[in-house]
Amino acid sequence: MAKGKNELVEWIKAIIVAVIIATVIRQFFFAPVVVDGYSMMPTLKDTDRVIANKFSYVIGKPKRFDIIVFEAPEGKDYIKRVIGLPGDKVEYDHDTLYINGKPYQEPYLDKYKSKLVDGGPLTESFTLKDIKEINQETVPEGYLFVMGDNRRLSKDSRHIGVIPYDKILGKTNTVYWPIKDIRKVE
Repeated sequence: MAKGKNELVEWIKAIIVAVIIATVIRQFFFAPVVVDGYSMMPTLKDTDRVIANKFSYVIGKPKRFDIIVFEAPEGKDYIKRVIGLPGDKVEYDHDTLYINGKPYQEPYLDKYKSKLVDGGPLTESFTLKDIKEINQETVPEGYLFVMGDNRRLSKDSRHIGVIPYDKILGKTNTVYWPIKDIRKVE
């Protein structure tokens, strides 16, 4: 009888330790996130499940073109691509990204641009000064300018303004579900 009781106590201890470890990992290091919507197509699809690495920006800073998860002003978590870093002058002209006056290639958009049939641009021309929520020439210190890859359907910094660093939940570059779509994303 005592042996059975000891074995049960050991199982309970093991389960408690496992739950504590899982909670710590999820709280401080990694979190599963479900893509909700089409704003990151074709890079990420609606209902894709990705892993947000919460630790990546504890030891480093966001880089241009990182895909991040952040808390949007309305309290929802958004997934978008970093386009502008603090101090950057960001503008689009004739579907070309310019940062500090230099044109940048966005190869992750090529697949989407090739599917456009209406002759219009994927990304409408703008400057940061044109955006009511920003209304200045450069991205302020401590903030990021983000956009979805599906530029025509994305609610991003063009609509909600720049994103403060303290609202960033983590960087994502791994789709883990559905199983047939497991991959790294850039």
